[in-house]
Amino acid sequence: MPIATPRAFRLSIAAAIAVATASPSVVPDAAASSPPLAQRAGAELLWDSFGVPHIFAPDDVALGRAFGWAQMQGHADLILSLYGQSRGRAAEYWGGTENEDSDVWVRRMGIPANAQAWYRAQDPAFRKYIDAFVGGMNAWAASHRGEITDSLEVVLPVTAMDVLAHGQRVLAAAFVTSPDRVRAYTRPWERGDLKAAAGEAAAADAAAAASAAGSNAWAVAPKKSASGRAMLLANPHLPWSGLYTWFEAQLVAPGMNLYGATLVGSPVITIGFNDRLGWTHTVNTHDGQDLFELTLDGDGYRWDGAVRPFTVRAETLLVKQKDGTQAKRTLVVKASVHGPVVAERPGAALALRVVGLDRPRAWKEWWDMGHARTLPEFRAALGAMQMPMFTVMYADRDGRIMHLFGGLTPVRSRGDWGYWSGVVRGDSSATLWTRTHTLAELPSLTDPATGWLQNANDPPWTTTLPIVLDPTKYPPYMAPRGMPFRPQRSARLVGAEGKLDFEDLVRRKHDTRMELADRIVEELVAGTRQRGNDLAKRAADVLERWDRTADADSRGSVLFDAWWREMTRRSRGATPFVQPWDAARPLETPAGIADPATATRALESAAADVEKRFGALDVPWGEVHRLRRDGVDLPANGGSGSLGIFRVTDFGEPDASQKKVASFGDSFVAAVEFATPVKAQTLIGYGNWSQPGRHRTDQLALFSRKELREAWITRAQIEAHLEKRETIAAAPAR
Repeated sequence: MPIATPRAFRLSIAAAIAVATASPSVVPDAAASSPPLAQRAGAELLWDSFGVPHIFAPDDVALGRAFGWAQMQGHADLILSLYGQSRGRAAEYWGGTENEDSDVWVRRMGIPANAQAWYRAQDPAFRKYIDAFVGGMNAWAASHRGEITDSLEVVLPVTAMDVLAHGQRVLAAAFVTSPDRVRAYTRPWERGDLKAAAGEAAAADAAAAASAAGSNAWAVAPKKSASGRAMLLANPHLPWSGLYTWFEAQLVAPGMNLYGATLVGSPVITIGFNDRLGWTHTVNTHDGQDLFELTLDGDGYRWDGAVRPFTVRAETLLVKQKDGTQAKRTLVVKASVHGPVVAERPGAALALRVVGLDRPRAWKEWWDMGHARTLPEFRAALGAMQMPMFTVMYADRDGRIMHLFGGLTPVRSRGDWGYWSGVVRGDSSATLWTRTHTLAELPSLTDPATGWLQNANDPPWTTTLPIVLDPTKYPPYMAPRGMPFRPQRSARLVGAEGKLDFEDLVRRKHDTRMELADRIVEELVAGTRQRGNDLAKRAADVLERWDRTADADSRGSVLFDAWWREMTRRSRGATPFVQPWDAARPLETPAGIADPATATRALESAAADVEKRFGALDVPWGEVHRLRRDGVDLPANGGSGSLGIFRVTDFGEPDASQKKVASFGDSFVAAVEFATPVKAQTLIGYGNWSQPGRHRTDQLALFSRKELREAWITRAQIEAHLEKRETIAAAPAR
């Protein structure tokens, strides 16, 4: 069925694209500017057998066009859905309460309006690249109408503003802050319960940390590497669908040969490596959002001893009804000097202030990072200070490694991490921040004597051990202190005595041993045998025999996981350990079960539940935890970071058969050694495409077997595993 699009769009697209299947000239490795390719008008797009696009282009505009084409081929429906949401028009297009809530959040944050300003603020050459990226998307849509879900065609044609709005939504309105996190504060605050507001927000943060939203990263220097070459591990943990879906690609053009991945709908590689260097990210313990409590006075709020009016704007939201008609909703957005008001109660309001909405060139910063050839060039790219947050972990062929606590941290006049994690009084300019710290002021460590760096969403102070970065040399609000179990496992794996070779790096990346279990299982078993009932003692026998992993065939892991959940519930927020975490003993604390009797009762309860649901206390982990997509059903491995598992896989609620399906965790993975040529293995467990058909399940078996696949980087490798060849014609001159 034809897409109902403006005539000008149809004509421009019809003239813009030509797809040919003739074999193009061969291009030497990493030489996109060589004469055979440079003489062609468009870009060559080679799809390998895992659905990864390798784009060889004569210039940046051709590269952008082909990258937009490739993303639509793999993710057209998802991209159109995400762009529709970023317009703040999802309810208009598709209806539903969830879409209406999304529109309110996007509009309240000012994202659609900001997109126009962000587009104007782009570097002219990079603006052309974004325009080309969008042109490639629309070109693919025009020639593949039948492959797009009918209800999503309403978003076409997409625009450069959609790309920039999507970027704001992902970076500032999903990573830095989010509607869920804001609601964790505002709901109890609206009831006047500030203690509950702070507690629920802390619980939301803890839940995010426990589920490991944000990832693992290692950098290994030559002195720690068996080959004498630096190595990098990229291992983000994100949901396996929607806004956080990864797309793997290789982009080759004059001055660039970059391999890596980006979140779908983004125009540049955001985690990647070239033949000289590479980087990855984790979600850092970064505070770039604050809620300010305002005292209302008439139609305004108290500010420095006077009354200041809110700025107010009204927007019309359209909500599609079941009969196809559109209902109108009026959204009134009030804003203080801090930012938009997100909640009100009699006499008070909460205003949200978020970093990053005034930094329109984050995509350009990543673009420049991908072009860098040395650490100084890479740091110069970071100096643009456009990314709102993220740890940056780096390694290069020169043997340099670096960890940067990146992003935009506000310069605050007072208070520590705990003070700014709660609701802050907003009636005075004394608490209003207007500047952020410079790159030089952020915690960073380069080439440590240990030869290794790690981050697993822990604060920057424990990036290598013994601790080198001194937190007392930074503002007390910069980052908290502490090292959860997953970062401890991370440091233990990468920092163990001896040197690592590439195979060690990959093997240790897949480690599923539970650091928490190593800390307390023996004590739990001994205490249960003293005071437990017969069922608990049988459970103790299972735990004593258990290998303390979350491998698919591990027996005892389901029981231990159930016990920890029950123990956490019974602890009601109190620490279950005798000894808290101690920076002087970062890999040995916390330790000791604080309440052995409660631990035993929790094991009795967990054992009864496990035996009832599965018929055995030692049911294998992989029998309960599954990898499922499109009819593929395989045993899973890995588990929650709260258990101290490095290989994170999180699961949804049990289905009718009590099985849990993986939905979060290890997503894009890259292990890289900066040899000549670069050696790399990668994986996206849920597949590189979300469109129906190919490449949605072809990597699940590798995930189940704890394997990566070789990244095909050279021309010979790509040709040897070629699935399809396309030539994407250049856009016609205007």
